Amino acid sequence: MKLKGKLLSGVLVMCMSFSAILVGCSSNEKNPESSASNKGQQTSEKGASGSSNKSITVLVEGGSPANTVASQTAEEFKQKTGYEVKIETVPYIGVYDKLNVEMKANSGAYDVATIDILWFPALAKNLVAMDDLMTDEVKNDFVPNVVDGGKVNGKILGMPVWTNSKILLYRTDLFNDPKEQDAFKAKYGYDLKPPTNWQQYRDVAKFFTRDTNKDGATDLYGTGILGMNNGDSVASWLDHAAQAGAKPLVVGKDNKALVNSEPYVKALEFETKILREDKSAPEGALNMASSEISEMFWNGKMAMMLEWAHFFVPSNDPGKSKVSGKVGAAPMIAGDSGVGVVPGPWYQVIPSTSKKQDIAKQYVKFIYEKNELFMKALGVAARKSVFEKYGQKPEYAHLKALETTLAASQTQNRPILPHWNEIENEALVSAIQVALSGKETPQEALNRAAAKINEIQGK
Repeated sequence: MKLKGKLLSGVLVMCMSFSAILVGCSSNEKNPESSASNKGQQTSEKGASGSSNKSITVLVEGGSPANTVASQTAEEFKQKTGYEVKIETVPYIGVYDKLNVEMKANSGAYDVATIDILWFPALAKNLVAMDDLMTDEVKNDFVPNVVDGGKVNGKILGMPVWTNSKILLYRTDLFNDPKEQDAFKAKYGYDLKPPTNWQQYRDVAKFFTRDTNKDGATDLYGTGILGMNNGDSVASWLDHAAQAGAKPLVVGKDNKALVNSEPYVKALEFETKILREDKSAPEGALNMASSEISEMFWNGKMAMMLEWAHFFVPSNDPGKSKVSGKVGAAPMIAGDSGVGVVPGPWYQVIPSTSKKQDIAKQYVKFIYEKNELFMKALGVAARKSVFEKYGQKPEYAHLKALETTLAASQTQNRPILPHWNEIENEALVSAIQVALSGKETPQEALNRAAAKINEIQGK
C-alpha cells in the first residue's frame, strides 16, 4: 500500500507525511528513520542484574500507523498487564532487516513486530503461530482475504492490523461538469461517469488529457501509470493481470512462472497503451510511484488515479490538496474477468526467538481490540466492524469502494514464495520498465521475466 507497492509491486492521529501515507500501500517506499533510545534492547525476563524486566519490545516502521498506535496504547497496556512497551522504530525496509538479523542471532530482541505481507515468505519459519487467537468470532470480523494473507503452510502467523488496495479516485468537479459531460458524450457516444472497465478508463483518460492553457504543454492528464523501480509498479500491473483472468498469480501449482501467459501480457499492454499510444499519462512514468502520482492529483494536474484507497483522506485535506472537497471514490475497474486487485495488508507477528511469547500474544490481542485506531491514523483498518462504523462518515467515503474491491472475485493475495523479493526485484520490475519504455514488447519483456523466475525457483 509503497504503502502506500514494495508490493507490490504495488500502504495504511492521521499520518499525513508522504512516507506515512504510502505505508498503507505495500510499496517499499521508505520512511525517514525515527530515533529510538531502546535499539538492541535485551528482552530476557531477567536483566543482567537478575532483577525482573517487565517489558516487551515492539518493532515498527518509524512514522507509520503502527508506530502511532503503539505509542498511543503503550500506557494503557502497561496499566492492564504491568508490562512496559518499548517501541523501536526503523525505516520501512529496516523492519525486515532487523527481524532477519535477530532471528539468525536468536537474541530475543523483539517480542512483536508489524510487518508488510511481502515479508511473510522469508520470515515464516521463525514466526509464532496465532491460530489460538484467531477464533471464529475474530475471523468473521475481518474483511475478505486478510486472514489468508497471513497464513503460511496452513498456520496463521500474523494478526491483521490494516488492509488496503487500489481503487478509483476521481475529480468530481470534472465528472459532474455539464459542459464536460456534453463534450464527452458527443465524442464517445455514452455518458461521462467514473469508469468501470478498461475501455471506459482509456476513453476517460484520453478525454481529460489536455493543454488547458493552450501553451503547448499538457496541463491536465487523464491518469497516471506507476512505473518506478519498486513494488508499486508490480502491484499495479498484477491488479490488471487479475482483472484479465490471472489466477493463481505469478506461478502455477508446479511453481513455474505464468507471467508470460495471456492475462499478464494483456495487463502490461493495457498500461503501455495508456502511456505510449494514448499519451494520457505523464511521460515520466518510469520515475513515478504512488507519491508522485498522488501529488499531481492533489495539485489538480490529473483527472483520476488508481491508487491506494487511503489516499482519499489526504485528497480531501485542504492543507494538502488543491482539489479538496472535489474527490470521489469508486471500486477498482474491471477487465474481462471482472474486478480484481492484489491487497496490501500489514500484520502483527511474534518472532519465535521472543522469550516472552505469552505476554506478546496478550499484546497482539490487545492491539486487535484497538483496530479502530488504525482507521484514525491511516484511513483503513482490518475489521469489518470498524469499516462499517467509519464508512458512514463522509470523510471515509472511500471505504465502501474499498470493501467492494476487496470482496471481488478476482481479488487475491500475492503468492507465498520464499524468493518473492528476488522475483519482484530481479524479474518483474525490470520487465515492466522495459515494456513501458518501449524497448521491448510486453510479451518479450515477460518472456524474459518468466525465464528469470524459473531460474530463481530452480525450475
